[in-house]
Amino acid sequence: MDEIYAEAEQWHVNTGNETIHAKRVPGRWRTIKWLAASVWLIFFLGPYLRWDGRQAVLFDIPNRQYHLFGVTVLPQDFWMLSLLLLFFAILLAVATALAGRVYCGYFCFQTVWTDVFTLIEEKLEGNPAQRRKLESAPLTGRKLRVKALKHLAWVLIGFVTGFSFVAWFYGAGKLWQDFFVGNANAAVYASVALFTVGTYVLAGWLREQVCFWLCPYARIQGVMLDRTTVVPTYDERRGEPRGRMQKGETEATRTTGDCVDCNQCVAVCPTGVDIRQGQQEGCITCGLCIDACNAVMDKVGRPRGLIRYASLDEIEGKSAPPMIARPRVWVYGAILVLALSGIIYGLSSLSAIELKVLHERAPLFVQLSDGSIQNKYTLKLLNKTSEDLMVSVSVESEVPVTLSGAEEPIAAKHGEVNPGIVFVKMDREHLDAERIPLTFVAAATLPDGTEVEATRESAFFGPKP
Repeated sequence: MDEIYAEAEQWHVNTGNETIHAKRVPGRWRTIKWLAASVWLIFFLGPYLRWDGRQAVLFDIPNRQYHLFGVTVLPQDFWMLSLLLLFFAILLAVATALAGRVYCGYFCFQTVWTDVFTLIEEKLEGNPAQRRKLESAPLTGRKLRVKALKHLAWVLIGFVTGFSFVAWFYGAGKLWQDFFVGNANAAVYASVALFTVGTYVLAGWLREQVCFWLCPYARIQGVMLDRTTVVPTYDERRGEPRGRMQKGETEATRTTGDCVDCNQCVAVCPTGVDIRQGQQEGCITCGLCIDACNAVMDKVGRPRGLIRYASLDEIEGKSAPPMIARPRVWVYGAILVLALSGIIYGLSSLSAIELKVLHERAPLFVQLSDGSIQNKYTLKLLNKTSEDLMVSVSVESEVPVTLSGAEEPIAAKHGEVNPGIVFVKMDREHLDAERIPLTFVAAATLPDGTEVEATRESAFFGPKP
C-alpha cells in the first residue's frame, strides 16, 4: 500500500492551470484511433439514410414512434430500450476489464471531438511550441485573425453536431426546410444552441478537464481494472535507470536502461500523463505514448515495446491466465448474450397490430330476455404501422357464439390505441361450464397487400349450468 501511495504522489494531474498542447506523431495506434473515431460519421450521416421513402432511423417523439429501418417501435415495446442500455453498459464493462479505458481513448465523443478541435488548432497555429509562443505573444492583427478563424471553426463544428443530433428526432429533410426559415419549434433551436455551446466549451476549452473532473465513467473504471487488465505500461525493469545516450557509447559500455528520457511519451499525451510513473487517473488508454516511444526506439536502435499494452502481471514477469479463462469475462459475456437475445426476440416478434381484451367485471354476464347469456368486452387495438388501418374483429370458440358491435371494420389510427366495445352472446344450452375459453382475432390488410393479424385469449362467463 505504501508503494501505491508513493507512486500516486508522483502523478501529474492538470487542474486547469495550464493548457496541454499535445504533440502529434504518426504511428499504429494513431491510425487505429482515427479509424475508431470514424464510427462517429454515422452520427452525422445517419439521418440522411432513407428506407421505404422515409428516414431510416427516426425517433419521432411527438408522435411517440421510433422507426428503425423497416420496424416501428412504439412506447409499449420500449422495454427493449432497457435491454439495449444494459447491453452497452455491460459491453463497456467488458472492454474496461480487458483493456482499461479503451472506450475513452478511441470511441468517446469527448475524446474524438477534442482531437478534431486540437487538429484544427495545430493546422492554424502550428506545432505545440508555436502555439505556446502565440499564447504568450501580445495581441496583433495576425493573432486576432488566427484565433478568430479557429474559434469560428470550433463553433461551426459545434453547430453541425447539434444540428445532426436534432435531425435524428425531427427528421433531416424537415429540419433543413424549417430551421433556416424560422419554422422550427423553440425546442429545436434550444437543442441546437445547447449542443453548439456545449461542444465548443467541452471540446475547445475544457478538453481533458472533462475526463478528470466531469465524467463519472472515468471514476467508475478505476475499480474495474485488475492486475490482468491490458493497458499502456512502461517496462520499468527494462527502461531504468533513465539516461541520455552518450557519444561513442556501445551496448557493452552502456550504464543506463533503454529509456533515453526524451519525454516524448509525455509530449504526445492528450491529458499530460507521464506513463513512466505508472498507470494513473488521467490515462485514457489511447496508446499514443506507445507510438512516440517506438519511434524513438527506432531512432536510437533499441527494441520497440519499452512502452506497450501489457498487464501488471506481465510486466512483473508473473504468469497470467488468458482473457478467455477469466470468470468475470464469462459473466459479462453471458449477460451480453441474454440482453442481445432479448433485443433480437423483441424486434423479431413485433407485429403490425396488437390486440388487448378487457372483460367487463361488473357484471360478469347478463341474461337476456330470450334466455341467452351475454358478456361485454372492451377491445384495445394498437396500430403500430405508419398508416391508418381498417381492422376486422372476430371471435373463435369451441361452442357457437355470436359477436355484436364489430360488424364493420374498426378504423385504427396509426400509432394510437383505438378502443372499441363488443358483446358476445351464447345460448344457454351451449353453456356447459361457468367459464369457456374464447379467442379474439384482429385482422387487417397493410397498404402493400400484406395480411396481418393479432390474437388474444379471453373467456366467456356464465351461471352454473
